[in-house]
Amino acid sequence: MEKLKAYTGADRLRDLIDENSDLMMVAARFGISLGFGDKTVKEVCAEDGVDERTFLAVCNLIDKRPYSIDVSLTSLMRYLRTAHSYFLEFLLPSIRRKLLLAISGLPIDDVLLQLLKFFDDYCAEVRRHMEHENDSIFSYVDRLLKGDVSDEFRIADYSVGHTSMTEKLDELKDIFIRHYHVMNNLLLVSALNDIIDCNSDLCSHCEIEDRMFLPAVSRLERSLKIKERDAKPERNEDEESDSLVDCMTDREKDILRCVARGMQNKEIADKLFISINTVTTYRRNISAKLNIHSAAGLTVFAILHRLVDINDIDPHM
Repeated sequence: MEKLKAYTGADRLRDLIDENSDLMMVAARFGISLGFGDKTVKEVCAEDGVDERTFLAVCNLIDKRPYSIDVSLTSLMRYLRTAHSYFLEFLLPSIRRKLLLAISGLPIDDVLLQLLKFFDDYCAEVRRHMEHENDSIFSYVDRLLKGDVSDEFRIADYSVGHTSMTEKLDELKDIFIRHYHVMNNLLLVSALNDIIDCNSDLCSHCEIEDRMFLPAVSRLERSLKIKERDAKPERNEDEESDSLVDCMTDREKDILRCVARGMQNKEIADKLFISINTVTTYRRNISAKLNIHSAAGLTVFAILHRLVDINDIDPHM
């Protein structure tokens, strides 16, 4: 199969949307007005004040074409915030209204009430997730863009547990399709189609965050840390901080200390109030970052870089 070429600013926007109708929603979330005729992407972006490279990057990613993370984080966050509003204020409430209409003539039983509660709990979970991104993650990136870098938080701490939030919606759809017997309810089928479309949209949204937003933020963090280090006056040997340690997040250092003390993944998870899967992901990332893949090697690294006291290490480990 021949690899698709990336869209460019010279392509007509109508051609992009003709090839992939999902890109019409992308354009709307960037604030591009309809009625753009035969204008190119470059012309439309210039008229509507949209960052062209960021718009093209998102379009290329969604259409499975080569894309770049060299984007405007300000423009990308504006796009993501608009997408959050669309999910929370329009799409999910619209699905709920359609579900209620679809079951309005049916006998209300415990199963039906549980299904509605399932959907409402899911919507609440999505709201918490997206509002946390709006209020905390995007605010953190806004501070980074102003040059304010912090050692207390890194975007990697958030990316480890970042998910698309689609599994529960898939479960709800499957329960209706496989187990809830109702005769010829076209409105219910329409609502389930909306759930499928919502799932697809959420997957694309998460892909943009995972493959474009989070890497771009991580790159900004590294750039600011390098500038901060270069700007500091020359330090003596005792004050010199190893670059490998500098690139680790506080959470990664916590995990490494636990490993060095001989703790197993479950013990680490219990101590830090995180899941075992999260611990496993952190350990994999730490090993890749340090190029050290054994507990013994990680322990030696932690001792040499004064992350743990040698007296805290079990000699029989």
